[in-house]
Amino acid sequence: MKAKVRFELSTMMFLEYYIWGTWFVAMGRYLSDTLQAESGEIGTIYALSWIGAMISPFFVGSIADRYFAAQKVNGVLHILGGGLLYILSITQDIGAFYWGMLFYSILFMPTIALTNSIAMNQSSDVAKDFPLLRVLGTAGWIVSNVVVGTLDIGNSNLIFIIPAVISVGFGIYSFFLPDTPPKPTKASVFKNFASAFVLFKDRSYTVFFIGSVLLCIPLSFYYSYANVFLANGAGMTNTETIMAVLGQGSEVFFMLALPFLLKRWGVRNILLIGMGAWVLRYLMFRYGLDGGVWLLYIGVLLHGICYDFFFATGQIYTDLKAPQGIKGAAQGLITFATYGVGLTIGSKFGGMVAEAYTTDGVIDWSGLWLVPAAIAGVLLVIFLLLFRDKTPEPVEATI
Repeated sequence: MKAKVRFELSTMMFLEYYIWGTWFVAMGRYLSDTLQAESGEIGTIYALSWIGAMISPFFVGSIADRYFAAQKVNGVLHILGGGLLYILSITQDIGAFYWGMLFYSILFMPTIALTNSIAMNQSSDVAKDFPLLRVLGTAGWIVSNVVVGTLDIGNSNLIFIIPAVISVGFGIYSFFLPDTPPKPTKASVFKNFASAFVLFKDRSYTVFFIGSVLLCIPLSFYYSYANVFLANGAGMTNTETIMAVLGQGSEVFFMLALPFLLKRWGVRNILLIGMGAWVLRYLMFRYGLDGGVWLLYIGVLLHGICYDFFFATGQIYTDLKAPQGIKGAAQGLITFATYGVGLTIGSKFGGMVAEAYTTDGVIDWSGLWLVPAAIAGVLLVIFLLLFRDKTPEPVEATI
């Protein structure tokens, strides 16, 4: 990959996740402290933030594969998304905030699949190149949260205003990214949309797909409540910076190590280690309040293994399994599974669990964290028994 292209794609990943990281981690605090949202409402709003991934990315991936260059679709979505982020920044009513978050998610979530597709389209060795590009996304997430934590604006509407401005700029920049043209087929757009389901011909991919959906249930607990837990339950300060430096910092390390580890251990073992890390993380949170704050720091530090070893590896695994011509739709498919169905269900379920463990406005964190730990543990055992794909090859299909 040429240095110029690598720089452009690295910048793309940095901006994509800078925008997301600025509002996403701090939103739980903002909703709780500024809009006075209840624990169940926080879970519902996070669920709405994922519905866009369930509605649109698969379809947008098909459009990008067939009709429009992916970088142009990404540009339009980010420009419109910047406007909606500003609307969210001035919205004070929870009911109106629900709708704003829903519409914004429909615009933003497809861009995750689109940026993945743009990056992978420029590479002749995805397993080697993609982690090195994607790590800049993690860097963007870290920087955004360090800024939020350092400026102490986690409960301010600046967490929406700042990414709104950057989103518009990124949208314009997207039109100058390396061209990722459509690959027209004779099939209709709906047939092209459905063609990504050919991946389910492979038994191991089907197991992976279902496991991805279900593992997003425990993942949603971390996204929705970890920041609130560390700030209000454990009494930590500057929690956005802690989560960024430790959590996303470890993500950078393991993302850079991922190409080497994939070659050495294989996809199956990497995925299993990632699932096991989720169990360990939530046990650290459960016993950290009793056994010392160092357990909480380790729980945050495990984020690199938790995310990279399952979700980043899953994106690579999907690209390896997808036939040529539907790789954009395939990335939309895995986005649909993880950021869509799984996290929508998980965030809503997490809100219900949080309500069940709330008494007089105080959450029983020790009890709450055992729930995602148990779910991840069961999934780990099932995955160990059923997933067998050690050397992934593309699924045979006529496109």
